[in-house]
Amino acid sequence: MSLLKAHRLALGWTAQAAIDHLVELCEREHLGEPHANIDLLNVWENGRGRPRPDTIDRLSRLYRANPIKLGLAADYSEDTDLDEAVVVPAPRTSPLSSAPPQTPVLTPSAFHSPGTPGQFDDETNRRTLFNDVLAGCTRASRGHLLAEVETLRQQMDRTLATGTVTEDQMDRLEETVLRCRRDYLVTPPLPMLCRLMLEFSDVRNLAAQRQSGSIQCRLSRVAAVLAILSADALMKLGDVRQATAWYGTAKTAADDTGDPYLRALVRAHEAMLPYYYGDPAETVSLAREAQALCRAMPSSPTALAAAAEARALARIGDQQGAISSLTRAQRLFSQIKERNNGALAFDFTEQRLYLYMSGTHAYLPDLQRAEAVHDAASALCHPTSPNIDPALVKLDRAATLARNSREAEACELATQTLLELPAEQRTTIVFVRARDVRSALPAHRRRNRALNTFEEALALDTATIPGGRDA
Repeated sequence: MSLLKAHRLALGWTAQAAIDHLVELCEREHLGEPHANIDLLNVWENGRGRPRPDTIDRLSRLYRANPIKLGLAADYSEDTDLDEAVVVPAPRTSPLSSAPPQTPVLTPSAFHSPGTPGQFDDETNRRTLFNDVLAGCTRASRGHLLAEVETLRQQMDRTLATGTVTEDQMDRLEETVLRCRRDYLVTPPLPMLCRLMLEFSDVRNLAAQRQSGSIQCRLSRVAAVLAILSADALMKLGDVRQATAWYGTAKTAADDTGDPYLRALVRAHEAMLPYYYGDPAETVSLAREAQALCRAMPSSPTALAAAAEARALARIGDQQGAISSLTRAQRLFSQIKERNNGALAFDFTEQRLYLYMSGTHAYLPDLQRAEAVHDAASALCHPTSPNIDPALVKLDRAATLARNSREAEACELATQTLLELPAEQRTTIVFVRARDVRSALPAHRRRNRALNTFEEALALDTATIPGGRDA
């Protein structure tokens, strides 16, 4: 039992009686609003969160005890007389929060008590791990890193809907998210994932208690955007299981906002996961769900979803459906291109449109049209672009060549594409697309020198594909 609850029970008060006495105290002594109710009192008494500093003062007045004896502060004096005060460690305050947040649960179990020793060390160690990866000064295994990513996602799921954040704090947090969306376009997935996890730690701390409606909506929006970016980075790294779980977190957060645009954005991006690692028919289903949520109104999510639907339909052999969806994507893009500068992740740009057109035509029979689209897509990709889009376009071209009995050219182009990629961009998703090129080669034409060299380049991918399909 917490010290705060013990003081209430010692007076024989129910939770409602304690709130009533607190309200009377605030009115009598002109202390302003008590900022407390039964639900919040239950949260504080059970160690799932902390009151604001002004509320701690009011509770101290109510129970005629100092914050230390209520378990709401720590005593750092050298006094060894245990009868004087009971020392309770105070949670670490988030740098974005003016009030100390809920003590984070940092073990894989969801049921450790908030006062478990070593929790603060655990969070410090995790943040140190992510910072060390960003600084390039750690030899931590990928498995260890991804285990910490998974633990943080689980914690975010548990605390997403349950804190006291000001409008100014939310403004700063939303500015941080905009920077993440901007930097995502030019940062390799692994260091970007670590940055996102550091931001998520702060969001989770701020979401430790239920906020006012407007703040909670903004906080859920931030969580959804960070979760989509995290899922996308994990998808590029080939961790299908964690990417799927993070898209689930993004859906929970987006659905909490009630914003159809954001809800559609999650589904449109999630549709890429089964395209690369699963069943393209599932991509079609998610893409259509995204368009339905926005009623096919012109927006980046609906244009992206229509383009994703076209690419998946072409892959499963529905040529007419693919052309129809691609036409719809082009029409939607024509209506949003003037207000879409492409400076942020999630902006559906002309470059992104042609990337999906390239992927679609790689599976359509018109070779001349496909080569024209590949050329246009390549022209829109900056040759020194730090993302993988140029490589994906080249692999689309290689797939087209393979399907049109130009096996040697296909293998040479795919090999060159893999070898020219910087090591940090040579991620699993690129190798998945490269294996699609190999699968497109006719079985009776797979034995030649170019293919042997291509196989050697494919062997550079030493990562496993958890939950992925066998290419």
